[in-house]
This record gives sequence, structure tokens and C-alpha cells, in this order.
Amino acid sequence: MKLYIDSADLKQIAYLQEYYPISGVTTNPSIIVKENRPYLDLLKDIREVIGEDKELFVQVVGEKAEEMVEEAKFISRQLSGAVVVKVPVTEEGIKAIKRLTADNIPTLATTIYTPFQALIAAMAGAKYVAPYVNRIDNLTGSGVKVVSEIAALFAAYQLPTQILAASFKNVQQVHDVCLSGAESVTVGTDLIKKFIDFPATTQDVEAFKKEWQDMYGVENVLLNS
Repeated sequence: MKLYIDSADLKQIAYLQEYYPISGVTTNPSIIVKENRPYLDLLKDIREVIGEDKELFVQVVGEKAEEMVEEAKFISRQLSGAVVVKVPVTEEGIKAIKRLTADNIPTLATTIYTPFQALIAAMAGAKYVAPYVNRIDNLTGSGVKVVSEIAALFAAYQLPTQILAASFKNVQQVHDVCLSGAESVTVGTDLIKKFIDFPATTQDVEAFKKEWQDMYGVENVLLNS
């Protein structure tokens, strides 16, 4: 599984980059606007933090395919390293994905709510599809089921497109989509920190530490003889 940070908060990205096995960063217009900075400077700073090899996802905002393609090419010129362009699964978006694929510009098909949206995007050449798990749940559907059905369709038709599941409210949703066939997930910073947070682990560590110090002293660690 690949884990992406769904944020443009440089401080949080730097922290998670240091402590967790991060594959890159996903952004969208709403996430970028929250930082209240010139967007290109912000994206370049994110690149500086994560390095050249990790993927940075940037979403187009144009409505017509031609606008999306021009924006995608502009972003690809402006940003160094591994860049993936996020394109919505509208008719114009599918047209743009086809054109960008022909130009060897990798894309992620975003705002996906149904398995067939994902299938069409994959057939158009998208490298990734991003089903919105929690938003699907909020529409009385099942985000995990949608991910599972997308995975089944991709397997049936031997499509190389990967599922990058998005929109989570809890760790259980992330856990479930990983079991349902998602190769990668993009998760908010606060939720990533909860992945390894479990009270019994902290309690065990404290118990081990106390027993060791009771025997060898407070200052004694394994490196001391």
C-alpha cells in the first residue's frame, strides 16, 4: 500500500514525512486555498519538503477539456519531480484525461462516486482513480463497497489503473478499503497520526520502561554497561 498526505500544510507534511512511510502529497483547490498563499510558491515548497521522487498531486480547475490540458501542461512545466494531475470525472474531464495520457502526463481521476465512473476513467488512461469513501457513505451508499467493485472491474478487464482511495473520517474506513483492493490511500494529517495510536501500546512501553529502570536505574539504557 502507498500512503499519501492529503494536505498542503507544510509543517504537518514535514512532520509526517520524517516519521511515516509517505509516498507523496495530494492537494485540491480547497486544501490549497486554506493555506492563504500564492499557490505555485506553496506547491514548490511542498516539493522541497518531500523531494523529487515522491508524487505531488495538483488538481486542475478549468471546466473545458482544453483548459484542463493547458493547466496540466503548465503545472508540469512549473513543478519539478513526479507530478500527477488531478482531473474530475466529467465528460470534459474524461476528454482531458485521454489527451493528457497521449501526451504522457499522468493523471488521477477525482470526484469518483461510482464504479463505472472509475472504469471509464481507467479506460481513458488515468493512472489513478480516487473514490470518495466517506462522501459516498454520506449519500447513503457504501464507500468500501464501491472500492471493492472498482477493484473487481479493474481485475476483470486487466486495467493497470490504481485505486487511490480518498475522503475518510476514521481509521476503520482506511483499514476496510485496504482490504477491499485499494492500492493506496490519501489521508488527512490528523488521521494518519491515529494509525498507530493505541492505548495498550503506550501502557506496555511504560511498563517495560519502569521494570527496566527498577532493575538498572533511571539513567541506564541498553548502550550503557
